[in-house]
Formats: sequence, structure tokens, C-alpha cells
Amino acid sequence: MVLCWLSTLSAWADPVLDSIARQFELDEVTVSARRREEPVIPVQKLEGARLEGLSTQSVADAVRYFSGVQIKDYGGVGGLKTVDVRSMGTNHLGVFYDGIEIGNAQNGTVDLGKFSMDNIEQIALYNGQKSEIFQPAKDFGSAGTLYIKTRRPKFSADKRFNLSVTLKGGTFGLINPSVLYEQKITDNIHFSANAEFTHAHGRYHFRYRKVLADGSTAWDTTAVRLNGDVRACRAEAGFFGYLPEGKWHVKGYCYDSEKGIPGAIVNNVWKNSQRQWDRNAFVQGNFTKRITKGFDVQANAKYSNDWMRYLNPDTTLMYIDNSFTQQEVYLSLASRLAIVGPKGFVWHNSLNWDISLSADWQWNYLQGNLADFVFPERNTVLAALATQLDWTYIKAQASVLGTFVFDKLHRPTLTMPVANKQDPQFTPAVFLTAHPYIKDLYIRTFYKRIFRMPTFNDLYYTDVGNIDLKPEYTTQYDLGAEYTKSWQQGFLRTVDLKVDGYFNQVKNKIVAIPKGNGQYRWQMMNLGYVEILGCDVNGSITIDLTHDVLLSFAAAYTYQRAKDLSEPGEITYGGQIAYIPRHSGSATANLLWRGLSVNYAFIYVGERYHNSANIPENYERPWYTHDMSISYELPLGSRVEAISPRLYFALEINNMLNQQYEVILNYPMPGINGRGIIRLTI
Repeated sequence: MVLCWLSTLSAWADPVLDSIARQFELDEVTVSARRREEPVIPVQKLEGARLEGLSTQSVADAVRYFSGVQIKDYGGVGGLKTVDVRSMGTNHLGVFYDGIEIGNAQNGTVDLGKFSMDNIEQIALYNGQKSEIFQPAKDFGSAGTLYIKTRRPKFSADKRFNLSVTLKGGTFGLINPSVLYEQKITDNIHFSANAEFTHAHGRYHFRYRKVLADGSTAWDTTAVRLNGDVRACRAEAGFFGYLPEGKWHVKGYCYDSEKGIPGAIVNNVWKNSQRQWDRNAFVQGNFTKRITKGFDVQANAKYSNDWMRYLNPDTTLMYIDNSFTQQEVYLSLASRLAIVGPKGFVWHNSLNWDISLSADWQWNYLQGNLADFVFPERNTVLAALATQLDWTYIKAQASVLGTFVFDKLHRPTLTMPVANKQDPQFTPAVFLTAHPYIKDLYIRTFYKRIFRMPTFNDLYYTDVGNIDLKPEYTTQYDLGAEYTKSWQQGFLRTVDLKVDGYFNQVKNKIVAIPKGNGQYRWQMMNLGYVEILGCDVNGSITIDLTHDVLLSFAAAYTYQRAKDLSEPGEITYGGQIAYIPRHSGSATANLLWRGLSVNYAFIYVGERYHNSANIPENYERPWYTHDMSISYELPLGSRVEAISPRLYFALEINNMLNQQYEVILNYPMPGINGRGIIRLTI
């Protein structure tokens, strides 16, 4: 609660001065608001100078610095990049763009390589779910959530517009210009537009070396990675409004790309000719308003249209020219009621108790040009009831999510669509944070059970899908602690340490198994069961060396034992699941001196296996990278720094030791590479 008192002016004894003073006499005014909500489950965030200082081309590059995260990176500027959090699978991570989820009903995968860092001001990762209850029902529906927050217009005093022009260039033939324009239409309505173009030939040298189980070298050669070119355009624009105790925004987004797919290097095939085209567009909006003291409402809406074409012209394998179009309509309404609020509203000053109810409706439709392909249509209704208690040393949240899914299949040969109804699902979650008498120490725990629906590909892909698939369930248990301390003066400014131990179970895991006698035909089945025991450690420290020099360090470490317990008696039973390292981590350092910033980043991924059969033939070596960047911001002109034009320079060197490594088997990653950035801000 924020209190502000305006004191009555004192009157002088002189009658004239006393008369003047009475003209300015003000009554006492008390301004009250809800106490700032601390997260029940802390979040991993990258924002501000730290986010800008990292050598990142896309969102996937930035997420690598979080603990508990594994990136599947197929290499190159335009290569596919997906995220797996705490080994539960890519499909269990919900990705939200400005508060609304990015959907993919076809395969459930969001390619984070498509999202540039040019207009992003914050990336946040939550395990379990976002640590608040006033949100759409969708936000309760994933095992983990990644929130991408784009820049909202901000204007210095007396400024009506902002303009930023950026040019990035680097290895792989990268040319990446972008422009950002912001306009203050009125004091309460702002406009923003951002456009970006990316072009790269994507070629890079790599060393390809194969070592046999007996230690002998099968081959060792150097080659050039081909067919990794990319051409992509991104544009987005939006209006942002402010209301008395409320706000709203409407945004449009468009992405168009053509890129080569380098493919795996096997059987001495060094070049692939597959290509992919993508056109993604959506319009979305949000409205949030306090209706009356203690009661808030929030509405969200979205329409998206995604088109994808995949071409494999190589007739020695199988000629493929498939295209798909997805459409999605999403509507959400959420409300929050303060049962017990701050002083002046109900009856207790140290207790806040809220309850939230939200309901969502989502419609998905997929069209494709495959032979005998059914056009699936899905209606999803979600309803979430949640409550939050904040009382002195305890913060707690509990929620239950109901999910109702109705599918229809539109086969061209049928006069009536075929219905495929999934069983209703109800999933609970409980979060608790205790602040004991040890100052600045927080103890937390949570339990969450959630599931992911089979995708359209899982259920209906021609000759592969299985219409009888059940949802894939995850159960999460977490126990952790955080110590946070800050000082206004002195050498040491901030210290933050987080430790979390967790146990996850994934049941009814959806896997592909051979169908019939041939290995070229597959079908989706519920066969898998995985147990994950892990620990995440995060730490950061900020040091004030002098008045103008600030030094900060951050580190993250993850241990995971992810056992494949699907088939007792098989060679895979009890093995570490594919591509999950036992040990991984990252470290970053940042030095700030006036307009100069020097950054260092280190990423390590330990030994892994590319199959749950943990045998020498499936062993993958550890890999690590060292990255450095230096940047300088130069004010131009004589105006005050806040509104002065500025020129920004940056130089990045990635994988400085030129390590040759693979994140995914047979997909070699680039060696040493670099990028330069110049930006003019007016």
C-alpha cells in the first residue's frame, strides 16, 4: 500500500502572510492501492541491459541461459529451434506472446527461431505456471510457460515520437535491417510499428569426425554446410491505450519466410535440397479494467492464420510437396474479486485474499493437400477457478482447470463430419511460499498435474495418426528456496540465490512405433513413461566497483536424471532419455562503465545419448561455447541525455574457441562466428 500525505502549509504570524498561506491550505489526502504482488513461485527473467548484452539472434538463443532448459537446435541462421523444460517434452511448454499463447494445433511445436530479439524487452520462464491468478484459463494449461514481452511505447518529456533504425550484419552472409517507430497520438493512446528483414546464405565450414566404439576414427573431414539459406520478413504494429484504472492494446503480426533445410549428414550426403515456406499472421488484443474497488476484469481475443509448405524434390527418397493451413480463433474472459483487501476496503490490513474465475474458447481448423487427409476441426473450452492468499509470511495459490475438447473430421468423401470427443479433464495445482523469520529467505513448494492433448498430427496424420490416443499426463513436485538481498550503498549491491529440487512424472507418453513388418511405416501410440529427478541452481551478484563502474555475474546449473521406464526388460529401460544431459549450465558476466558494456557468456552441455539405450554407439560428447560482446552508446547533440539522439555500436564474437559440436546427431553447428550492430535512436 502506498500512502501519500500532503501536509497543511504552516502560517506565519504576520497577518498578510497568514492570508496567503490560507489560500494554499490543503486537506490531508490518502492514496491507497493493492500491495505489490510478489511471485509465489519465482521466475527466471532476462531483460534490460543483460538481455541486450547477450549474443542472441533469436528468442531460443536467449532461453539457453535459463536453468532446466534444453534447446534442440538443428543449426544455421534459420534452423529449427525448440525448447524442452525439465525434460517433459517440447509440447508441454506454453509459449505466450504479449500475454496470449502462440498455438500450433498441427504438431504442438513452436519454433522459437522465428522470433527476433529486435523488439523484445523481456523473456520470462515459469515452472508450473505464471505466478498469478488474474489471467486467462490458457495460462493454467501447461507444465511450464515462456512469456515473451515486446516493447510498449515509452516517451520522455516533451517527446511525441521515437524512431530507431538498426542494421545487423555478420557471418553466414547475414544482413538484418530493422526499424521501430513509436508515436504518441494522445496522452492515453500510443502507436508502435516494427519491421525487420533477414537474409543469409547460411553456409559455414564444419569438421565432421566419427569415432567408433573401440576408439578408432572412422572418418575425419572438413566440409561446408549447405542449403541453410534463409529469407524472412517480419512486421508488427499495434495501438496501446490507457484508461482510468485500466489499459488495452491491439496488435497485428505478420511473418513470411523461405528457407532451406540442411538435413542430417548421413551416408556421405553433404547437401540436401528440402525447402520450407512459412506465412504466419495474427491479430490479437487485450483489455484490462478495474470495474470497482476489489473487482477486475480482463478480456483477450485472437485470430491467426498460418500457412506452411514443405518440399522434398529428391526422388531417390520420396518426393514430397505438402502444404497446410491452420486457422485459430481464441476468446477469453477473466475476473478477479478481492475477498479481503487492503485497509479501507474490508477489515484486515495484513491479509490479501483473491479469487479468480476465467473461461476460454478456442477453435482450430487444419487443411492439407495430402491424399485421404481428413480436415480436423477442434473446439476447446477451458474453465479455471483459482484463489490466492497473501498473509504476512505466507503466500499461497490453488487452482483447478477444466478442459473440454470436441473434434470433428471433415473428410471430402463424407457428407457429414465425424465427431471425436475427448474425455473431460480436470487438473489441480497448489503453490506455497513461506517467508520465515530469517530476513530475505523464502521457502517454496508446488504440486501440479497437467496434460497435453494429442496434436492433429498425432491423431489424424495420414497412415500415421491414431484416433484412439489418450492425453499425455505430467505430474510435478517442487521444493526450493531463495535468498535475495540488496543494498543501497557500498561495494556489494545485490545477491540472489535460488535452489530447486524437483520430481516429474510423464505418463501415457506419445511415441511413434513401427507399424507392420516394414520400418518405413509408423503409428502413434501411448507407450511411454518417464521419471525425472532434478535440481536447478541459479545465482547472481552485482558489485559497484566505483561510482561509474558496475559489475554483475550470473550462473545457472542443472542436474537431471531422466529415466525412460516405458518397457521393462528392454535395453532402453532405465536409460537417460534422448538428448538430456545429466549436467548442464551457463555463466555470464557484464561490465558497465558509462555508455560502455562488455559481456561474456559461457554455456556447457554435458554428455548425452541420442537414444534411451545408453550404449557406447549412442554416446554424444559434451560441448561448450564461449561468447563475448562489446557495445557502446554515444549520445548525440547537446540536449539532456533522456531525449538526446543516440548512436549504438556492438560487436559480438560467438564460439570463440571454434569448438565443433552437435546439439542433434548429424546436424553440425557453426564454429567461430560474429555479428556487428549499429543503431540510431531518435
